[in-house]
Amino acid sequence: MSSPISNVRPKPDKVLVDIADYVTRYKITGKEAYDTARNCLLDTLGCGLEALSYPACTKLLGPIAPGTIVPNGAKVPGTQFQLDPVQAAFNIGTMIRWLDFNDTWLAAEWGHPSDNLGGILAVADWLSRNAVVAGRKPLTVRDVLTAMIKAHEIQGVLALENSFNRVGLDHVVLVKVASTAVVGQMLGLSREEIIDATSLAWVDGQSLRTYRHSPNTGSRKSWAAGDATARAVRLALMVVKGEMGYPSVLTAKTWGFYDVLFKGQPFKFQRSYGSYVMENVLFKISFPAEFHAQTAVECAMALHSKVGDRLDDIGKITIRTHESAIRIIDKKGPLANPADRDHCIQYMVAVPLIHGRLTAADYEDGIANDPRIDRLRDKMVCVEDSQFSKDYLSPDKRSIANAITIEFKDGSKLKEVVVEYPIGHRRRRKEGMPVLIEKFRTNLARRFPLKQQRAILERALDPAKLDATAVHEFVDLFVI
Repeated sequence: MSSPISNVRPKPDKVLVDIADYVTRYKITGKEAYDTARNCLLDTLGCGLEALSYPACTKLLGPIAPGTIVPNGAKVPGTQFQLDPVQAAFNIGTMIRWLDFNDTWLAAEWGHPSDNLGGILAVADWLSRNAVVAGRKPLTVRDVLTAMIKAHEIQGVLALENSFNRVGLDHVVLVKVASTAVVGQMLGLSREEIIDATSLAWVDGQSLRTYRHSPNTGSRKSWAAGDATARAVRLALMVVKGEMGYPSVLTAKTWGFYDVLFKGQPFKFQRSYGSYVMENVLFKISFPAEFHAQTAVECAMALHSKVGDRLDDIGKITIRTHESAIRIIDKKGPLANPADRDHCIQYMVAVPLIHGRLTAADYEDGIANDPRIDRLRDKMVCVEDSQFSKDYLSPDKRSIANAITIEFKDGSKLKEVVVEYPIGHRRRRKEGMPVLIEKFRTNLARRFPLKQQRAILERALDPAKLDATAVHEFVDLFVI
């Protein structure tokens, strides 16, 4: 006869404790972390503003019940919506991720840490508006930046050594966990309550990656992070009301996360929590493309002037790349929709070879119906370079290298073009940040009249003034 399982409540799992200790006790001091976070805030909001040009995105926004307005609710930038913080988090998170143009973190697990801004900004704005009504001080943008740095760190450090995609789970589980922890701190939860809240995030049913891969690739990948950060706000608010947690949610035999969803393996950690992830995060500056293809697009852009007028002469295109790119975005056959196309390295190389550009609009049917794209795709082959794969995982390099060689039907070939680090990489910050700000200016111009653009830029480009701005006043700058 088997012995009964002990019903003694265990101590919380160390993973939960470490997250709670980091959120409640660790002080961010690095100037680079805050400087990067400011740029990340502006870029992330800009990505959301561009998404508002796409009806497929905007149809999902607004209150659940049409016409609902929440007094002192969180406002959604670029719109007139004022919502409860859970629905506002969904709206903001969905806008941010819609066009696959916000920041990226690449490791054993991939993801987009700025997805957490959906929950962070919604809660900060909601808390600030209610604080002012009650005669208390509102949160400042500096508080938002601190929360962003910590959310980036939680998501990114968990991703360094732990591949959720290899067990079929989507990376948005890390958005839910990170958002829950930092939003919980913003809501005033204690260390013990943050442990409870993050346990609820882990015990949730987690998203499958079905919607990211052939033959089911679809638009859920554009709102999945909004859903995750909104769920995080909901869970944190439940703990505010006293809801209990589950201390061995990860390690419990048979019923815990490790046994049920992670093949019985505990998480591994390369480093403790600090500000490493924000300082090393990757920005998508020039192209709205899945990040493993960013350098491939740069290569294709460099080759456009040499092949744009002789596409029919091309016999073969070899893309030398890394293992993750082959696993995620190496696709043959028909591409069903924009979500399918922006996760196909061959498509993302073909468009700039033909047109000398790659924009969000280039994934739409009007461009995709050009028969030259599929003709070029049929001539492409992806091959793994073992050194590229090794450097991709190296903590000192974190490269995302691609190389393209074009061979013509007459046997001649062009010199291979190689790009190891995309313009959004930490190694290219000096080159990249001015371009990132221009991207932000362009996105403001898509949505706001000139006077409003100037007001936003006057505040946003002055670090001291931006940091000191009350969150609700900052968000009000983006209301149209």
